Amino acid sequence: MATHQANPTQDRAHGAQTPVLSAVGISKHFGHVTALTDVSLEVAAGEVVALMGDNGAGKSTLIKILSGALAPDAGELRVRGERAHFASPSEARAAGIETVYQDLALADDLSAPANLFLGREHHRPGLLGKLGVMDVKRMQAEAEEHLRTLGARVPDHRAPVRMFSGGQRQSVAIARAGMWARELIIMDEPTAALGLVQTEQVAQLIKRTRDRGIAVIVISHSVPFVVDVADRIVVLRLGANAATLSPKSTSHDAIVAAITGAETGSAHRPQGTQP
Repeated sequence: MATHQANPTQDRAHGAQTPVLSAVGISKHFGHVTALTDVSLEVAAGEVVALMGDNGAGKSTLIKILSGALAPDAGELRVRGERAHFASPSEARAAGIETVYQDLALADDLSAPANLFLGREHHRPGLLGKLGVMDVKRMQAEAEEHLRTLGARVPDHRAPVRMFSGGQRQSVAIARAGMWARELIIMDEPTAALGLVQTEQVAQLIKRTRDRGIAVIVISHSVPFVVDVADRIVVLRLGANAATLSPKSTSHDAIVAAITGAETGSAHRPQGTQP
């Protein structure tokens, strides 16, 4: 697959000519069970798109397809307008797409900087590098600078992350994704089981990531959180597109109605359409 480079100075949420990632006509079946039917979604550089839907709506299946963990049965993915096929998550990462899952996938006994470089370590130059000796000082310095730039609150850069709170661990996972993502970060329920203060910290991290020109897709059940961070809401229901909404101009009740399928005026109608 070709390598795609982000250009955050030219591609912004409302001015991008070509989406960072497009999913067009995605369908997926598991035996006789249909998980997704003709689902489409796109996200631009510097844009936060919230993916919402009730349990069983198909959100997790779609995210697994976007991140390379599953292959669609129909439809296609495009990165910067070029057709892409991800046979594995590593191929999605090579295309600049990082995913933060609910389990965070952190190494509990390692520090925050070590987790940021896990599997992507810098090695010392020359013979020492060839012998596998890592450049710990360089990784420490780069990780600390990245954490400061992103505003991630880490109490101790040398302590194992198992000592951190849930919000601090989430910050490390998001910072790691932000360090390597060139195009897009996908976040699966980033505020699950977090308190109000920690949720606000995660929201600020997402906004700073967006401001760096990186596209973000967030799966969340929290309407207040989505209204705070998202530029658009894409709702799935029963494995199909149900609505595209503006969080700033759509009421909480209307967003919930779109998710559940309740008939409340224009709540279930895609943004921009007429009655």
